Amino acid sequence: MQYRRLPIEIESPEERGYETIRCNLTESSFTDGTLAEFGVELSGDLPVAYGDHRGLPELRELIAEHSNPGGISTLGSDDVVCTPGAAAALFFIATSLLEPGDHLLVEHTNYATNIETPRVIGAEVEPLELHLDDGFRLDIDRVARSIRQNTKLVSVTSPHNPTGTVLTRDQLDALVEMAERHDLWLLVDETYRDMDPNPLPVAATLSPRAISVSSMSKSYGLPGLRLGWAVTQHPEMQQRLLAAKEQVVICGSALDEDAACQVLRRRNEHLQRIMGIIAERKAVLHDWLGEQDWLDVVEPSAGVVCFPRLREGTVDDVDGWYRAINDDGTFVGEGHWFDTDRRHFRLGFGWPTTDELRAGLASLTAGAAAVRASQP
Repeated sequence: MQYRRLPIEIESPEERGYETIRCNLTESSFTDGTLAEFGVELSGDLPVAYGDHRGLPELRELIAEHSNPGGISTLGSDDVVCTPGAAAALFFIATSLLEPGDHLLVEHTNYATNIETPRVIGAEVEPLELHLDDGFRLDIDRVARSIRQNTKLVSVTSPHNPTGTVLTRDQLDALVEMAERHDLWLLVDETYRDMDPNPLPVAATLSPRAISVSSMSKSYGLPGLRLGWAVTQHPEMQQRLLAAKEQVVICGSALDEDAACQVLRRRNEHLQRIMGIIAERKAVLHDWLGEQDWLDVVEPSAGVVCFPRLREGTVDDVDGWYRAINDDGTFVGEGHWFDTDRRHFRLGFGWPTTDELRAGLASLTAGAAAVRASQP
């Protein structure tokens, strides 16, 4: 399989160099944390041996408990496969399920791995377009009409990256029903679920045909802790995912899994702190958006990103606007990162400090004013 490096990786702040960026509004996560902030202490006596191939039993139990609050389903720790990040989980799912010629439906725009890996496999990727003018709403009737005899997978993300929108419970239930009726798989990327004040049930608790994916990277700001997971109640799918994992990494990192356990034991405490900070930054974003007559935007319902669009007839020199903000040391996620019009950009408001966020938003406004002043 021939992979290609994607713009979102090539132009990422870590590749560009954080020291070159004054205001980083590209990120789709909470502020990067430290082990000390989360009270993590790694013992020198920690065995660094091959571990349980599914993942540390306590870690899987903690994930299962959070995924299945109150025991609403039969989902348990054996239904969890830990992976080195959510991206790896998505990769294992695609390579376990798809063959050349298989058809899948994927929300577009989307996180690149959800589209790129199926493309490389040779599957037929049919985009489910999300449009700002429709509130980035997933058209459930369109999904139903698009299912074919060779449709293997329907892939959605909620809360969504990069739009910040969420599925409704009725939409999720409809997707689950389609998966069961057509004997296909429903993949729900739930990486931002812990940043949703009113989260939907974990999809994997609703049906054996649903697979849920999440990680420690976004909601906790711990992307360097390469720890994600896939959850499914389907025994055959569990074995497929485990087989794929064993071909690549055999088992997870003892250090990462131990640290993740320590964080998740105090999950509620950590999330309460994080969500309080996110609410403060979201309020800053809300006030700023209300003052911008040069943007079209759907305000985010959950997560820490939104996907504004430069309004036609206001900022027409798109390249000039990007140059102006970049020259000022401010960076956003350009639309082409998500295979869409560069008038769109991902604006991340959870990673920067509140002061950095204010400064970055002011830079965006100043860039727009400069471009508008220079236009005929």
